[in-house]
Amino acid sequence: MVSELRVLIAYLSYSGNTEEVAAYIGDYFNREGITVEWHRIGIDALNDPAYYDLIFLGTFTWERGSTPDEVKDFVLEVGYKPENMAIFGTGDTQFGGDDLFCRAADKLAKFYGSSYPVLKIEQSPRGSQESKIEQWLEGVLDNAKSYA
Repeated sequence: MVSELRVLIAYLSYSGNTEEVAAYIGDYFNREGITVEWHRIGIDALNDPAYYDLIFLGTFTWERGSTPDEVKDFVLEVGYKPENMAIFGTGDTQFGGDDLFCRAADKLAKFYGSSYPVLKIEQSPRGSQESKIEQWLEGVLDNAKSYA
């Protein structure tokens, strides 16, 4: 049953945009009756990732398409490539255009071999991008149900 899913949302946020997306994801799961656990990268201790049915990893893109060092440290801390990773990212097309937009999220999805599409949000998720998040989450949940 989907409500029995064990979900982890791990994210790094400097400006608050990635944290807003993470909060929206958490609220969505709470409305679905799914309990969420949180990991603020670089701040909280990481529980065993093997415990979770779905792991959401959120990051922003740094310096010309780079993944922030704290997120790289998270990857090393996990120590292996969980197959249940759903990646989301925030970015700003004014810094590097479409070529660099959410590049860190793309890199992470490729690294983990994520079976879910990458969610890319321009700056803050408020407004019209909220429906984009919701559609993405519905797709992730549909995919997760097929494995349950």
